[in-house]
Amino acid sequence: MKLPYLLCLTMTFSALAAADDSVPERVAVNIVIDDFHAAAAAGNRSEYLGLMTDDGVFLGTDEWERWPKQPEFTDYVDAAFKDGTGWTFAPVERTIAFSAAGDTAWFDEVVVSEQYGRFRGTGVLSREDGQWRIAHYALSFLILNENWDEVSALTRKTLEAKKQ
Repeated sequence: MKLPYLLCLTMTFSALAAADDSVPERVAVNIVIDDFHAAAAAGNRSEYLGLMTDDGVFLGTDEWERWPKQPEFTDYVDAAFKDGTGWTFAPVERTIAFSAAGDTAWFDEVVVSEQYGRFRGTGVLSREDGQWRIAHYALSFLILNENWDEVSALTRKTLEAKKQ
């Protein structure tokens, strides 16, 4: 199980090295994001929250889900991970960019949940005391353009029902 992962990581590192001179930082940012997803899948509260900045924010898929790390998101994660499980989003593609100063990175990724399908994650990382931390993460459903009318109608119907 670890050999294919290491082979993939080595191939990714080699490909990035040929294309970009910020490879060590790109690899470090990838590791933080991958560890964030792995900690969520394992229900590892301390590692998951530890990968975020103290003033980090998580945006969920519902319009009201804007979770500042303290205290709302921490409370949510405490409840969600209490039995040692969390949620699993496996990344299938990711793009990372860096500020000119090199102390901020932003990314977008497509992640897959076996239960719910494909999502887009976007985020910002800050380097604090030499360590990359997630300052902002937003998760949204990917909706195929050909399904947009149907999904929009369903959303409008649900919002109207909530008003009553």
